[in-house]
Amino acid sequence: MERRLIRPRRLRTVRSIQRMLNHGQVLYLRLEAEGVRLLPLAARRAIAKKIQSSPEVDVVVLTEGSALVIQVKSVRLELDVDLRKLERAEDMIVSDSEIMRGTPVYRGTRIPVELIADLLSQGAKPEEILAGYPALDREKVELAPLYVQAFPRRGRPASRPWAKRKPIRVTRHGRVLAG
Repeated sequence: MERRLIRPRRLRTVRSIQRMLNHGQVLYLRLEAEGVRLLPLAARRAIAKKIQSSPEVDVVVLTEGSALVIQVKSVRLELDVDLRKLERAEDMIVSDSEIMRGTPVYRGTRIPVELIADLLSQGAKPEEILAGYPALDREKVELAPLYVQAFPRRGRPASRPWAKRKPIRVTRHGRVLAG
């Protein structure tokens, strides 16, 4: 985006500006992650332009003959599967200010999605998580890391654990030093 290879639509909200990507732009970003970013800028522009002009293209040929061919179809199919998983995760997860201060939780429960994703990242097996949280099923557990990666928490932590503690010591100038 910084090199203006793709131009997302901008949507102004109350406090910020959101960038909205269409399917072709997301496909190009996935190609960038797969290795297209290693190509020269002119070649990357040609690929982005070809995908924008015909989003259903299966192969992008950059040179005369077949010296450099970009397979787009397989990446598009993987992207479609991942987007369907993300839609499914969004249907399962709710974020309401009345429920745990807006922390994303599984619909109908008070189980935070970030907790499950953290447990998985620390090496917990899905079977162990399911034993501890019987309200969940295997699909919900497997989609937690995808949701957390797609929708990271922003801003400061909700609570300040240090706020209610007494200072450890006070300097002779009256300043408080913690630890």
